[in-house]
Amino acid sequence: MRAALVLLLALAAPPALAATGEELFNAQCGDCHTVGDASTDQGPSLKGVVGRPVAGAKDFAYSDALKAKGGTWTEAGLDAFLANPNATVPGTAMFGGAPVAEDRAAIIAYLKTVK
Repeated sequence: MRAALVLLLALAAPPALAATGEELFNAQCGDCHTVGDASTDQGPSLKGVVGRPVAGAKDFAYSDALKAKGGTWTEAGLDAFLANPNATVPGTAMFGGAPVAEDRAAIIAYLKTVK
């Protein structure tokens, strides 16, 4: 039921969800990540991350675990990774994440708008 509600919100009101997602991104992710053109020492830029190859920011030194994951960041892949980074990619340097499903949906909706 919760997943259906999150999906419904994502489909029904993307602009509002994205605005909330920007606030959540800044609060939960912004200490290490940016949505600008350049990565930081702590984390890669997440500009254009949806649809980008995993470990695909050229200016960031990813962990061996994340480099070995391969594939492309899909919404579902980002959702799983943000829910529990170390369970999704054991050995990743990423910590924290976003354990609340609604927060993850909003953050991902926002990241889809950042190209």
